[in-house]
Amino acid sequence: MNNYEKLSELIKSVSITHKFDKEELVFLNTSDVSEGKILINHYSKVSELKGQAKKTIKNGDILYSEIRPKNRRYAYVREISNVEDYVVSTKLMVLRNNSKLLNTDYLYHFLTYEETINYLQKRAENRIGSFPQITFDVLKTLQIWLPVLKVQKSIAKVLSDLDAKIELNNKINRELEAMAKTLYDYWFVQFDFPNVQGKPYKSSGGKMVYNAELKRKIPEGWEVKKVNNFIEVKDGTHDSPKQKTSGFSLITSKNLLESGIDFENANLISEEDYIKVNKRSQVETGDILFSMIGSIGVVYKVEETEIKFAVKNVALYKTSQKQEFKNYIYQYLKSYDMQRYMVNVISGSIQKFIGLGSLRNMPFLLNEVTVRKFITKSKSLYLKLDNIKRQNQQLTELRDWLLPMLMNGQVTLRQAQGNAVKEAEEKLSSSAELSRSMAAEPSVEYKTKGNE
Repeated sequence: MNNYEKLSELIKSVSITHKFDKEELVFLNTSDVSEGKILINHYSKVSELKGQAKKTIKNGDILYSEIRPKNRRYAYVREISNVEDYVVSTKLMVLRNNSKLLNTDYLYHFLTYEETINYLQKRAENRIGSFPQITFDVLKTLQIWLPVLKVQKSIAKVLSDLDAKIELNNKINRELEAMAKTLYDYWFVQFDFPNVQGKPYKSSGGKMVYNAELKRKIPEGWEVKKVNNFIEVKDGTHDSPKQKTSGFSLITSKNLLESGIDFENANLISEEDYIKVNKRSQVETGDILFSMIGSIGVVYKVEETEIKFAVKNVALYKTSQKQEFKNYIYQYLKSYDMQRYMVNVISGSIQKFIGLGSLRNMPFLLNEVTVRKFITKSKSLYLKLDNIKRQNQQLTELRDWLLPMLMNGQVTLRQAQGNAVKEAEEKLSSSAELSRSMAAEPSVEYKTKGNE
C-alpha cells in the first residue's frame, strides 16, 4: 500500500532531434494537443516550420506542455502509423516510460488527474519568469503510488473505459447536433417545411415575400419580431467581484466554449457576490447563454438542474420563461440569419463586442404553427441530446471521484468494484444501449441548398 516511487526512477524526458529527412512533416505545437488528443495531422513544409520544431516522438510517448499545466495541453501518442513524420515543439516534454514496473496507461492517468495538474500549476506560478512554466526537473520529483503491474493495468482500464465512453457520447452528441441543425435549416432557412399537403413548402411553389429586416424572402404570413418582445434578454454583472479560492463560478465569455462551459478556468466568487449577481441576472435551467465579447456568438443551452454559477459579459436569453421554444431559439442563435445580423452590429476596434441592445433588438423569425410542428418533430432528438449530456456529466463526476482514490491506493480496485465501478458499468451499459438505438434510428436526410 505504501509503495511510492519518484518519477525520476521510472520515466525519462526524451529530446532527440528530428532527422528532417522529408520536405514535409506534421508539426505539433502546444496548441495542437489538448486533454489527451492530438488535434491535427496535416503536413507543413519543413522550410516553413518554426524554430522550436525539433523533437521526434514514437507511439507510447506522452506529450506534456511546459506552459501553464492547468490548460491541459497534453496528449497520449497512440496508434499513429506515420509517427516518424511528426516533429514536436521544444515546449512539449516528450515523456517516455523507462521501467518494466510501470504501465504507461497508468502513468498517463496519474499525470493528467486534477491533483497532479494543480500541483504542477502552483509550481509553474512560483517560477520567476514571464509566464507560468515547469520543466522535467519539477515533474520528475513527483511520487506515484506503484502497485503491481497487473493492478496498474486494471486501474488504467477502468479509467480508460470511462474516458472512452465519455468520448463516444460526445461523438454521438455531435452527430445529433448536426441532425438538429440540418432539420432546422431545411425548415427555416430553405423554408421547405411540410405544407398542408405534406410537401416541401418553397420547392412546391409556396408563396414567398421579401422581408427588409432579414433582407431575404420569407414565407407569406410569417412574422419578424424583435426577440426581446418574445422573451426577456438580460446580461450578467458589470462588476468584478473579488476572486476567491473557493465558492461559486463566475462564467465570462472566455469560459463559454463550443464544447460547453470551462469551469476549470473560471474565477470563483463568494456566496455574497453570487447572490448579488443573481439579483440582476439569475441563470435558470432552460436559459441560453451567448458570449458577448471575444469569441462572440458561442451559444450554450443550460440543462443543469443545480446551477452554481453566475455570468459576466454573457447575454442571458430567458428561455426558461418559454421552455417549449428553447430549442428553436437555441438553433436560431446559431443560424444563418443570426450570423448575417451580427456582421452589422459587432463593435470595437481592438476588442470586438456585441451590445445588449443589439441582442435584444435581434430580428426574430416566427411562425408559431410551424415552430410548434418543428418542436414536435425534433423532440426525441433533443431528448437524446439532453440525456447524453446528463449521462456524461454523471460519468465525468464518477471518473473524477474514482481517479484520485485509485491512483493513491485509498481504494483498491476490488473495493471499488463493489460499488463505484458497478455504478460505472451500469452507466456504460446504458450508454451502449443508447448507441445501438442511435444506429437503428434513421438519420435526417434533408439536403441543404445555397441561401438566398
